[in-house]
Amino acid sequence: MTLPDADEPQATPSPKGPSRRAVLGASAAAVGVAAVAGAGGFAFGRETSSSLTLRSYDFRGPHQSGIVTPQQDRLHFAAYDLTTSSREDVIALLKAWTEAAERLMAGGELGSGATGGSYVAPPDDTGEALGLAASGLTITFGFGPGLFDDRFGLASKRPEQLIDLPHFSGDVLDDAFVGGDLCIQACADDPQVAVHAIRNLSRIAFGTAAIRWTQLGFGRTSSTTQAQTTPRNLMGFKDGTRNLRAEQTADIDRFVWADAGDGAAWMATGSYLVARRIRIRAEIWDRTSLQEQENSIGRTKGSGSPLSGGGEFTEPDFTRAGGDGTPLIPVDSHVALSHPDANDGMAMLRRGYNFTDGADSLGRLDAGLFFLAYVRDPRTQFVPVQERLSKSDRMTVEYLHTTGSALFAVPGGIGPGEYVGQALFE
Repeated sequence: MTLPDADEPQATPSPKGPSRRAVLGASAAAVGVAAVAGAGGFAFGRETSSSLTLRSYDFRGPHQSGIVTPQQDRLHFAAYDLTTSSREDVIALLKAWTEAAERLMAGGELGSGATGGSYVAPPDDTGEALGLAASGLTITFGFGPGLFDDRFGLASKRPEQLIDLPHFSGDVLDDAFVGGDLCIQACADDPQVAVHAIRNLSRIAFGTAAIRWTQLGFGRTSSTTQAQTTPRNLMGFKDGTRNLRAEQTADIDRFVWADAGDGAAWMATGSYLVARRIRIRAEIWDRTSLQEQENSIGRTKGSGSPLSGGGEFTEPDFTRAGGDGTPLIPVDSHVALSHPDANDGMAMLRRGYNFTDGADSLGRLDAGLFFLAYVRDPRTQFVPVQERLSKSDRMTVEYLHTTGSALFAVPGGIGPGEYVGQALFE
C-alpha cells in the first residue's frame, strides 16, 4: 500500500526516579545503547534485534522524536478531546505530559513507580512495563484544529497549514476515527512499552482531556533511514520504497520541517501530521490475479521493482511500452499517480503501520494501513496527491476505502526547562 511517496546525534538519558531498565544492568551499554543517536536522531548502520529493545532516545532536542527517528515496529496512537475550557488547565496538562514523556522515553517509571508509593493509594505508574527496556520508545505530541477554537484564546495562532482535511472521493469516514484536539503518537519496538506510554499519559489527562479514538499498529510500512530495509504491507507488497530518509537532510528541511517564515512562528522546527485509517477490501484483493495486483501497484510483488524493469530502487520509466504499445507501468497505477514527477515534485515522510481490528458485523476483515505522514504543508504536499489518487488510482478506487482522517500540528523540539507547545501559549 505505497501511498504517496514521499538529526542530530543524541545521548541516552538517565531516567529520573525508578528505572524499569535497571534490571538490565550495565549490559545495555555493552550491547550498544551508546550507539544510538538529540531528539529524533538515529545511529547509522544496521542494528541487531537485541539492541533494538535496549536503545533509547532523548525527549528534548531541536525536533520532536518519532518523526525522523528510525521507525520502530509497534505503534499506539491516541487522539483526545479537551474536556475543559481553561487555558491554564491545558498548559498544566502539557507540562505534566512533558515531564512524564521524558521519564518514559528514558525507560523510567512515573512518580514513585508501580510499587514504591503508599500502600493504601493507587500507584503512580500502572506497572505493565516493569522489567522491560526502553525499546526505542518515542512520544510525539500534536495539536488538532479544535485546540484553536474560542475556548483557549488561540484562534489567531492557528496555522494556515492546519486545515480541515477535505472529504476525498471514496472516503467512508467513521466519526469514531476522525479529528481530535490533541494527539499522542507512541512508537516502540515492544508493543507493551507503547501501550504503557499511552495508558499512563491518558491517566494524567483525566479531568482535562478524554480519549476520542485510538489505533494500534504493528509492522512498520515504511523506512525512515537508509539502514532499514523496505517492509511489506498487508497487501503483500513492499511499501515505502521511495519514502524520504532522515539522511536526506536537504529534502527533510524542504518537505518536513516547518519554518518561522511559513506563517506560524511557534511551529518552527515542527511539522504537520496526516493520519488516515485506510481499510483494505481484503476479500476482493485476495481473489485478484497476481497480474492485476501488480498492475494496480505498478511494481512486482516479489522484488518490488517497477514494472518497467530493474531493481527495487530503479527509477520507474513511465514511457517504456510493451509489445502492444501500452506503457509497462499502467497510467492508473499507484506508482504512476503518486510519483513526485506527477505531483510537482512534492514528497512526504511516511511513518505508517499495518493494523487489524478483527472483523466487522458482516464477517469481513477489518485490516489495512494506518497511514501517517509528516509534511511541511499539507495543502500542497498531501491534499493534491490524495485528490488525484482518490479519483484515478486503480488501487485506491478498487481495493481501499478510508474510514478515519485527522490532521495535527506537531510543535517543534522541546528545549531544557520547556514544555511541549510552550511557544504557542507564550
